[in-house]
Amino acid sequence: MVNVPILEVGGVLISGDLLTERFCCDLDACGGACCIEGDAGAPVTFNEIGEIEASLDAAWPLMSASAQSTVDRQGVAYTDVEGDLVTSIVNGKDCVFTYYNYPPTQVDALPQGCCLCALEAACRAGKSRFMKPISCALYPIREKHFAGGLVGLNYHRWAICDAARKRGLELDLPLYRFLRDPLIRRFGQAWYDELCSVAAELEVNPL
Repeated sequence: MVNVPILEVGGVLISGDLLTERFCCDLDACGGACCIEGDAGAPVTFNEIGEIEASLDAAWPLMSASAQSTVDRQGVAYTDVEGDLVTSIVNGKDCVFTYYNYPPTQVDALPQGCCLCALEAACRAGKSRFMKPISCALYPIREKHFAGGLVGLNYHRWAICDAARKRGLELDLPLYRFLRDPLIRRFGQAWYDELCSVAAELEVNPL
């Protein structure tokens, strides 16, 4: 493994640790903590807010009474202290789309106390078309926007993901490989193929 600096791939600035960090979510260990920890919701775009609102009826039965009340009061999103649009949260913590009461058929496949996303569950059940905000799908990669339309991708290191880093090391799975589908969803297949080529050239993870 080599030390990779910040580089540019297809017009996007990439932090080198996206290529060098090993990562694989371990729900048995964390229980989906990234949905309930922190002091703000998940970043969303104006377009995503529209998609969420269109999917709300499908997700609504899975949401808690407190979450439903929060959405009734302030909507599916709000502007946080940094001026970013984020999903609404309950009691300053849980995303309003977090839920625990999943169908009995799923219980054996999920760790006790694990939280899921109501938006994703509704989509997977064929009741809506919107999976979840791209910021959620990409986590722990965070997207940053600069002047002139420049986009940057950084790796957000958080203690709640210690188990994911351990599992990633055991599997020798680079972060950019683990998040293949979300990265393709956000930037396209051609861009992802270029990212893989760059990684191979740097001998981070030879193809």
